[in-house]
Amino acid sequence: MFEKNYKSMNEQLVPDQILIDNTMRLIKNKTKITGSRIKIFLRKPLVIAAMLLICIFAAIPVLVANVPAIYELMYSVSPVTAQFFIPVRESCEDNGIKMEVLSTYIHDNTAEIYVALQDLTGNRVDETTDLYDSYSIHRPFDSSAHCEKVYYDDTTKTATFLITITEWGNHKIKDDKLTFSVRSFISNKHEYENVPLKMDLSAVKSSHETKTVSINGVSGTNYEKYQLLDKDATVLVPSFTLNSPVEGIEITGIGYVDKMLHVQTAVKNPLKNDNHGYFFLKGTDSRRIEYDYSVVFTEYAKSGNEDTRIRYDEYVFDISQSEIAGCTLYGSFYTSGLYTEGKWQVTFPLAASEED
Repeated sequence: MFEKNYKSMNEQLVPDQILIDNTMRLIKNKTKITGSRIKIFLRKPLVIAAMLLICIFAAIPVLVANVPAIYELMYSVSPVTAQFFIPVRESCEDNGIKMEVLSTYIHDNTAEIYVALQDLTGNRVDETTDLYDSYSIHRPFDSSAHCEKVYYDDTTKTATFLITITEWGNHKIKDDKLTFSVRSFISNKHEYENVPLKMDLSAVKSSHETKTVSINGVSGTNYEKYQLLDKDATVLVPSFTLNSPVEGIEITGIGYVDKMLHVQTAVKNPLKNDNHGYFFLKGTDSRRIEYDYSVVFTEYAKSGNEDTRIRYDEYVFDISQSEIAGCTLYGSFYTSGLYTEGKWQVTFPLAASEED
């Protein structure tokens, strides 16, 4: 797993100006393509409501238990690259969880940073641990970042992540400090693949209960065909729970709108879980039929109360009512069972390697 992830990330190309311009347009329009785990960090003044807990930085010459394992894996994959990582060894503890910046590799306009998360008191950090976009990078340059878990040590209950930061404009990253902080993480994740849903699709009718919403994201094989990035979308009005394929995901609508099949799901309090999924159809000939596009929109049970936020995903299939009678609806779902909050923050220098 480590070898596959590491090679993949090192083979990624730096985004060109067209990608940057498109990303900036999406940000301006407050539109995000779902499924992307790349974070954008723009240079701007930061307003912090409350100071994070004071962290004690330790510069210990002896590496922690999991560091030799990380370096061993790195050297087995790419000895030339591994030798350029510089030990940092600065850490912070809160809520029984220790976050430590292990090492960095600064080259040209890219910074690669290994960060470890260790549970000192329980079992909240496991092999499924995900920072879930809850990390922040405070730096003096505009950039994009990607986070990937690369290693988990069950003995020490430590998950190690590789954070890759790319500065826009192809300027070298040097002589700067970087502050990396995490406010929460999720774990105890489960996967449910290709689950058949017991729903009589032949009974699905045209829906008269629709509304227009401002969407937060769009995805799918043909979403560009429907030009949804710059406009609102027509969706089903959420109803009571029609089906709950797995705990944490509810089907709240199914029906035809403008001759296209809509299937809607709801996830409560999505900021504290990573519950999501997708649907596909199978006909009598076992042919798999993918959805054309999906949209995401958000509502609140109580206006302005984040704890009552509900994320709706609506999947749209271009299939007629006559064709759907012989089909079965399937879904693949992914859930997380544990949400841990804390205040972890480490500031460290971005020292360039000797090759620069």
